[in-house]
Amino acid sequence: MNNPNLCSICGKPAAVRLNNPEHRLCAEHFIRDAEERVFEAIDAAEMIREGDRVLVGLSGGKDSTALILILSEYVKTRPDVKLIAVTIDEGIAEYREDTIKAAERLVEHTGVEHGIISFTELFGDTLDRLVADRKNLACSICGVLRRRSLTEAARRFDADSIATGHNLDDEAQSVLMNMLRGDKPSLIQDSSLGYTGYFVPRIKPLAVLSEKEIVTYIMLKGFYTPLPECPYAVTALRMEARKIIGTLEERYPGTKLTIVRFRDGIRKHVPYSPKGTKGKLNTCKICGELTSGEICQVCRVLNRKQSDE
Repeated sequence: MNNPNLCSICGKPAAVRLNNPEHRLCAEHFIRDAEERVFEAIDAAEMIREGDRVLVGLSGGKDSTALILILSEYVKTRPDVKLIAVTIDEGIAEYREDTIKAAERLVEHTGVEHGIISFTELFGDTLDRLVADRKNLACSICGVLRRRSLTEAARRFDADSIATGHNLDDEAQSVLMNMLRGDKPSLIQDSSLGYTGYFVPRIKPLAVLSEKEIVTYIMLKGFYTPLPECPYAVTALRMEARKIIGTLEERYPGTKLTIVRFRDGIRKHVPYSPKGTKGKLNTCKICGELTSGEICQVCRVLNRKQSDE
């Protein structure tokens, strides 16, 4: 009879038990399993092409920590691929300083080129000041400005794609949130992939790993760093989606993966066009960036702040 305390592959003391109770892994085999699943996902979806320069969004949090560590292992067999890590400094007091230090430790370990770009540099002010009178919109505003910041970073470093640390939990939650909002474009069209000739493509190598697996991975690698939670945290709707999916996953293991596969199955049958554009893109009248309307989201955010002042 199999010993429940031993790795099902090598017989060493088990460190992790996955959803399948028969699938127990020691630290070494868990790390290898997690990395190989990400490698396979990258290759299967052709996320990284020959000679690509990949910009890695490195916040210093758990997801981006796992991302830079795993991609650093991946490129050891792909010397044609170049990684560049970029940390976005939004200007969040008593939060971002600690995560920047964590990011700097990671790039020192991996040897990956590293740059820091701030909201103040790009948009003239910190996030704290930009959302001072509308903190309920902080997550949405930050998301808009972070996406533009990563795009600008990709241009500066001549990157072919942008890798983000979205995990399986994030993806499943987004599916449920889009359904609850009735947001069909976001549900059926993968805006993260970008649009050739217009935007830098986004890739999500960690979407095959759950949040629990990511935390376990960085702990076993010795890079788990307790960090303060962002004061703006997550939206109320995402918190609800997280609770619902977490409960379902506990009762019915594999729920998260099933939800994401359901979305992916729908997307295969829907012709792609940039989210909300219906195939047409305009130039923002203020900044000149491409947008589906007359004024881009970034300029709407910044103009609202200026008009309030």
